[in-house]
Amino acid sequence: MATLTVPTSSRTTTLRLLKSRTAAKLLLLALVTAVLLPLLHGGSWPHHLTVSLDKPLTSASNWVIDNRDSHPLFLYFFGYISNAVVLSVRAVYLALLAAGWTGVTAFGALIAWRVAGPRLAAGTALAFLTCGALGMWVPTMQTLALMVVAVLASVVVGALLGLAGGLSDRLDRALRPVLDTMQVLPAFAYLLPVVLVFGIGVPAAVLATVVYAAPPMARLTALGLRGADPEVLEAVESLGATRRQRLLTARIPLARGELLLGLNQTIMMALSMAVIASVIGAGGLGDRVYQALASVDVGQALAAGIPIVLLAIVLDRVTAAAGAGTARPKTTGRVYALAGTVALALAARLLGRLDWPSGWTLDIAEPVNRAVDWMTSHLYSGVPVIGGTADWAGHFTTWILDPVRGGLQWLPWWSVLLIVAALAWSLGTWRTALTAVLAMAAIGVLGVWEPALDTLSQVLAAVAVTLVLGFATGIAAARSDRVERALRPVLDVFQTMPQFVYLIPVVALFGVGRAPAVAAAVVYALPAVVRITAQGLRQVDPAALESARSLGATGRQQLWQVQLPLAKRSLLLAVNQGVVLVLAVVIIGGLVGGGALGYDVAFGLAQGDLATGLVAGAAIVCLGLMLDRVTQPTGRRATKGA
Repeated sequence: MATLTVPTSSRTTTLRLLKSRTAAKLLLLALVTAVLLPLLHGGSWPHHLTVSLDKPLTSASNWVIDNRDSHPLFLYFFGYISNAVVLSVRAVYLALLAAGWTGVTAFGALIAWRVAGPRLAAGTALAFLTCGALGMWVPTMQTLALMVVAVLASVVVGALLGLAGGLSDRLDRALRPVLDTMQVLPAFAYLLPVVLVFGIGVPAAVLATVVYAAPPMARLTALGLRGADPEVLEAVESLGATRRQRLLTARIPLARGELLLGLNQTIMMALSMAVIASVIGAGGLGDRVYQALASVDVGQALAAGIPIVLLAIVLDRVTAAAGAGTARPKTTGRVYALAGTVALALAARLLGRLDWPSGWTLDIAEPVNRAVDWMTSHLYSGVPVIGGTADWAGHFTTWILDPVRGGLQWLPWWSVLLIVAALAWSLGTWRTALTAVLAMAAIGVLGVWEPALDTLSQVLAAVAVTLVLGFATGIAAARSDRVERALRPVLDVFQTMPQFVYLIPVVALFGVGRAPAVAAAVVYALPAVVRITAQGLRQVDPAALESARSLGATGRQQLWQVQLPLAKRSLLLAVNQGVVLVLAVVIIGGLVGGGALGYDVAFGLAQGDLATGLVAGAAIVCLGLMLDRVTQPTGRRATKGA
């Protein structure tokens, strides 16, 4: 009788596969699914498993509206907070107007010169002058006033939370998952809860900005305090210093770099949120962009978008320079500069020139709209060989977005949960898998399964494009110093621009729809993916590359067999950050025809239908949590692999 023998190589491969932790997890999921399959039904999320929150949310909304002016909770708590915010923003705004355009410009340049030198001072002055020249001086001051109050509150809240987490292990463990969740949520998800309590207006905008911008300050403060040099702390303690003295004289000075980085990140996130908060009555530059996009007036949107970008660049450069501790002017020079600033402000006030002169404004809206009209006539369609931008958007929607959405909505609901569980468990632990599955299941329970899958299809398509472009560009930057130097200023500018601004050029190029929302998400997420990829590849151990070269490996072999495997952790981080950033802009894309959950939130805000908006906002939170858990490996998995 012939004996069947299994080749040694095949047997070894089979044993390795069985011993693989990932394979074991997937096999267990397959067995569980096979057991439960007869009990499951296909199709979309079952209606009997949904819970309608329309009535309780509508009742809660009506109760808040009816009692906002009479209940003690609102009169003596939320009311005081709201009044304090309004008074603070108004005081800062009136102070900026009282200083006049000359005083604000000179003071901004003085601060920039103080922390970074004359070049940044000149750039800061030019940025403020450009805001005035575009006819956006008053909206810029409105945004700046809101920013000042929101940033101060965010820094105080974040520093206190970071101080608690940095000094207490128990509080650090309690705060970490909360801050993790807050940082992965799209900005849009923060708007509706504060609107429910504070209504439409400046208080809701400021408080939403504080909630969104405080987490990075808290995390970096805790990181800085925990990373203080133990030898320095031990030396201070040996001198008899109390705990408070150790904190003030050692821990906080040693954490200066992290504190200033936290300030930088808080300012940038606050500006981004302050612009988005125009949807709930923040006013300022964001409101000009929002109103212009609503009427597809690209010229007006660009006129308000340019000051936003300039403000973001100036704030980023000034705070980054403060953190780097660059050379500063001498005391005598600072005194003269301050005296000159005060003199300019007083002269402008005496001459009655506080407002930006109307004759010095430049109207770019009309020529920009003419350019957009020309693009619509010549570039949207009918371009020989390559087609037009509208054709590209249409083809992308037809060939990619529609099939992905149709495929997701065709899948049985339980198979979607199974895929989520498999992805999350293969990269992490059973806890991360359970969190991801419960978050996805909560979307079905809320009754927004179909819109959530529509949003998910846009996210997946945008992430795929982002990763292809980002990995290719990051590899090129890592392998060529010239490419890296050329990309650096472009990436710097793109990473400082608020999310809202990315909608302007895509609407001009592609019109409105799902494809423009995806294009804006790709452009927004691309810089982070490129930078993380390039940094990960450049940090690969040079000894490993040298060993590969000594064995005769080509440049391509070194890339695929050495650099990419050793940079796996950075590449996974790039995927995670790309997914989180893409989701943030896809949601905002509901304002320009993206539809799905983003549209539901915008509709709820615009129509006062808080039940629809809050359900969509909760679904966005769950979707963001699921995507983060699916793409975020644990430390052990990131380092060891499968």
